[in-house]
Amino acid sequence: MARNYRTAPLEARTRAMLEYCVELTLRPWECSAADVQRLRDYGYDDGDILDIVQIVGFFNYINRVADGLGCDPEPFMTAWVR
Repeated sequence: MARNYRTAPLEARTRAMLEYCVELTLRPWECSAADVQRLRDYGYDDGDILDIVQIVGFFNYINRVADGLGCDPEPFMTAWVR
């Protein structure tokens, strides 16, 4: 799953959440109330959705800070790539 969640055997609910995370990361201006409703349709409540958005937002923020400062990733962060 860490290499490619799209080919991993995941439940539709989890896949929908991950698709939303990708959209929020790569195309946040395209996120809409319809996307939030889709998550609700998969059983996520508003608290879950808030958690998802905050986690994605923080992850993206901290990566941009690290990239902007020229920080190298910790070894444990890239070990799975090898």
